[in-house]
Amino acid sequence: MKVRVFVTLKPSVFDPQGRAIVEALHSMGYGGVGDVRQGKYFELEIDAPSADAASALAAEVADRMLANPVIEGYRLEVEGAR
Repeated sequence: MKVRVFVTLKPSVFDPQGRAIVEALHSMGYGGVGDVRQGKYFELEIDAPSADAASALAAEVADRMLANPVIEGYRLEVEGAR
């Protein structure tokens, strides 16, 4: 089962890379872009009996390895889950 993990900085954490992207976009004429928050994307291939089990395992992996819980949050998408 494929699980997508999207890791982003928490809203209260300053994102200097996102700020640099906004400034570059503004200098290119894209003044309508108000904010950019950058992050990380992971695809996990998980052998699990159900979408719930795959999600639980992916959450454990994200908590322990993929995200820094002090400054980052994450969301999961399980392929084929409803």
